[in-house]
Amino acid sequence: MKWLMLLLAIVLEACGTTSMKLSNGFANFVPSVLMFVLYGASLVVLDVALKQIPVGIAYAIWSGLGIVIISSIDAFYFKESLSLQQILFILLILVGVAGLNLSSLHSRTR
Repeated sequence: MKWLMLLLAIVLEACGTTSMKLSNGFANFVPSVLMFVLYGASLVVLDVALKQIPVGIAYAIWSGLGIVIISSIDAFYFKESLSLQQILFILLILVGVAGLNLSSLHSRTR
């Protein structure tokens, strides 16, 4: 359940960031309000996940996967281009998140 809560926090944060882009510098009311609601909800759910996941691990996964998701939304929805270098570095972030997850699972079994 704790990992589902963390995943929900990540998705809410990515939706909040997408709303920020759609708000066009707070010029569009609905996306501006959504941004605050989604960021707030993300932090509340993240706080719930932090009751069972160490903060360093949870925050690294939250921010790392958030970067991957937002970069994907930026490329596919907003049609922003990503260079090969940018894609490779995003993949490195994903590898780092997977490594953190695996290492935290391994350290709990000892």
